[in-house]
Amino acid sequence: MTILSELKVSETNFREVNLEKANLIKANFLRADLMGANLKKANLEEANFTEAHLEMANLSGSHLFMANLSGSYLSGTNFTMADLESADLVGTHNLTIDQLSKVKTLRNAKLDKELLQQLRIKYPSLL
Repeated sequence: MTILSELKVSETNFREVNLEKANLIKANFLRADLMGANLKKANLEEANFTEAHLEMANLSGSHLFMANLSGSYLSGTNFTMADLESADLVGTHNLTIDQLSKVKTLRNAKLDKELLQQLRIKYPSLL
């Protein structure tokens, strides 16, 4: 297991990097390029992904408790069984209800009003 707690790599290119099962608690990926990255089962608690590019990234089974994904780019991002409890997802780009339907939980997550309304109707158990 890779341990990189409190890593600060703002605006860095991490395209297709393999950080599967990495411990990245409080890591700072502000505006970083993580397109196609493998973060499967990574511990990303309180990580900062503000305005990061996570298109086509694999975050399945990852722990994103209190992570900040505000303003991030999420087209095709895999969130299957990801824990997004208390995560900030406000202002994300290309995040869909289909992606969110596959997460483990969204309890206390911050979401844009439109997505929140759809989740309350279709997947209330995730909230």
